[in-house]
Amino acid sequence: MSTKTSEAVWKEVRDKVEELKSETARVIVGQDEIVEQMLVSLLCRGHCLVIGVPGLAKTLLVSTLGKILGLKFNRIQFTPDLMPTDIVGSEILQDTEAGKREFEYIEGPIFANLILADEINRTPPKTQAALLEAMQEKQVTVAGKSRRLEEPFIVYATQNPIEHEGTYPLPEAQLDRFFFNLLIDYPSIEEEEQIVRLTTARDSPTAKSVLTPEEVIQLQDATIDVPVPDHVLKYILKLTHSSRPGSEFASDYVNEYVAYGAGPRASQNLTKAARALALLRGNPTASVEEVKDLARPVLRHRVIPNYNATGEGISVEDIIETLLEQVEA
Repeated sequence: MSTKTSEAVWKEVRDKVEELKSETARVIVGQDEIVEQMLVSLLCRGHCLVIGVPGLAKTLLVSTLGKILGLKFNRIQFTPDLMPTDIVGSEILQDTEAGKREFEYIEGPIFANLILADEINRTPPKTQAALLEAMQEKQVTVAGKSRRLEEPFIVYATQNPIEHEGTYPLPEAQLDRFFFNLLIDYPSIEEEEQIVRLTTARDSPTAKSVLTPEEVIQLQDATIDVPVPDHVLKYILKLTHSSRPGSEFASDYVNEYVAYGAGPRASQNLTKAARALALLRGNPTASVEEVKDLARPVLRHRVIPNYNATGEGISVEDIIETLLEQVEA
């Protein structure tokens, strides 16, 4: 981690985390849990699928995080006519000073640290695939040549849950590439009052940068060093295995209502996320409590209810809640 003593390094890390949290709370009203989860995914180098109705400040939330973290932010509005080259860039034939004509690569908006992929389900699968390659490989391929994306690189993709006409839903295999699936709900009346007062005043609070991209990478590296005790790891494995119908850990409830359970990637992501949340909360090690707090965004898009569940009105949220009640630490 550093040539400094371990305690000095961790004090430096905790100071950065506290500064980050206080600046975020100053600018973003409410949504504390969502902000915390977005920061967890960022520390884990994971991408997020953010689902919420229009007007809940999803764009403001991501752009504000970009400013606070000192990261380059780009927003890509996904539409039915968006092409892959509109995301990754393309080669254009240009005249050179020597009088020749050569292809010059023009970078697309994907070349940033923090990407907001707005309404990702509005664009055809071919364009979605271009973004997903960038997310998975941290590179883009244009005209047979691969180009690396600069670290840190995080994508927050949004979906509108109330419009389904003219959309292209992401298949389950592609959903699994997202670290978290976050649901943004309406603010409370007290939070909304504060939002209205702040955003309709002459001088609204603006975000200031408290970190640099290099410091963000240092925090991401520090997250890996947070210990995960054996009993916490065993709880994570028991939780994911209990979600799989037919498993020795699966209950009758899971066997009756679940078509497909969470795969190994869920166990990996829960472990990483528990480390990051422990770091954000100033805890020396990851705990079962952190795992429980992050189980929903990790499992929400990985546990697939079957026809029995759909027919009886049992949602994936109900299934995860039952899993957390049934699986003992």
